[in-house]
Amino acid sequence: MKVNKKTTLSLLAIATIGIVYYVVSKKKNRKKLTRIAEEGYEIAHDILFPNKIVSEKKLHYGPVLPE
Repeated sequence: MKVNKKTTLSLLAIATIGIVYYVVSKKKNRKKLTRIAEEGYEIAHDILFPNKIVSEKKLHYGPVLPE
């Protein structure tokens, strides 16, 4: 079975795009986790989910005491 140059180049281009996407996403994730680690646990949820609205009655900072 012959494989022409166009097919080989297109597969190589797709593989390159996939590898670049993987590396960029890993770097972005590492940067986000580093930022969270520097901030501390109190606002980690705010950094992880910035667009999510937190209702005030469920918001609690500090240790959780049993009722």
